[in-house]
Amino acid sequence: MRVFHIAAGKVAESDHLPGEPAGTGFVWIACTRAEFEGGQAQIQAALQMLTAHQLVDLHVLDLLNPQLPSHYDYTSTYDMLVFRRLATRHADALDAESPPGARKRQSGPPVLRRIDTSPVGFAVFDQLLLTVHPADCSVRDAYALRLLNASSTASRAAGVKLPSSPADLMLRLVNSMVDGYLELRRELTRQMDHWQAELLKPNTRFNNWNSVLDARLSLHELDGICEDQRSAVQEWIDSIETWPGTDTPASQRDRELLKVRSRDVLEHIERVVHHVRRMEQSAETAVQMHFSAQSNRTNDIMRTLTALTAVFLPLNLITGFFGMNFEFMPMIHNSDGLWWAVGLMLSLVLAVVVVFWRKRYLARTGR
Repeated sequence: MRVFHIAAGKVAESDHLPGEPAGTGFVWIACTRAEFEGGQAQIQAALQMLTAHQLVDLHVLDLLNPQLPSHYDYTSTYDMLVFRRLATRHADALDAESPPGARKRQSGPPVLRRIDTSPVGFAVFDQLLLTVHPADCSVRDAYALRLLNASSTASRAAGVKLPSSPADLMLRLVNSMVDGYLELRRELTRQMDHWQAELLKPNTRFNNWNSVLDARLSLHELDGICEDQRSAVQEWIDSIETWPGTDTPASQRDRELLKVRSRDVLEHIERVVHHVRRMEQSAETAVQMHFSAQSNRTNDIMRTLTALTAVFLPLNLITGFFGMNFEFMPMIHNSDGLWWAVGLMLSLVLAVVVVFWRKRYLARTGR
């Protein structure tokens, strides 16, 4: 468990719950799901002491649920947001918090194995932020390091600003999670471009259909995840409009900045959704173009075989004619009959080839 007190441009960290209310600033309590489950009574007591309120039982169950989709909920004293981030654990091992029947993604390229998510819960009070993370949450550790660095003298001199409220800190953490999805776009695009090139090669046989199917399922799953995220953030933005009015210009400015940051997070999520849907469409288009190319190649082969059959068909007619068992036939007893027949056959073949060439039945197909 990591506890941060943010006030007056400074950040102080401790590894235990505060024993008394903070005079100024606000507190960030960041714990893993296992720590929250084991120390639930102590955390609820700390919330009661710091905010005079506790989490309701249903929200506690939501924070403990590792399979919960992204969503937003609220009470009269705090807001709760659950946001699914990209998991960083190895794809070959099940999360210890996941149920035994949870699906593992075994096939497909490594970029698809990274499309695995786990929820992070946020409980936003007026002067406190409680976050519940999975055991391997790199987002929490990375932002905590950034937060501690931002409180240094050099960072303050460079104009680096600390979060002004628990809601602001929550949005910064959510934005860091969304950035992970944005960084995934380049690898997904590269993988789709590789498959498109493989599918459209005319002289190769594509057999990696399981990976393509897994990619479409993964993109569809990611689309659903991003839709839940967008709905949750949109509900959060709508709830800001219902907050009580502010008394001072500084508070009004902080409120407006909070709205701007919220809309920025929403815009990033929409960019991910747009890209995922474009990738789904590209995968579907590549498959259709592959089968169209294969069908066109099959038609070219059948046209060539048909033309060759038509070229040799007159020869079969001549050999069948002279193969009949009649005693008297033209050129049968003539010493030059064989050469006349060969010449006639070659002339017919040449004439048919010329006709087919002029009609482009035997033309080379451009690649």
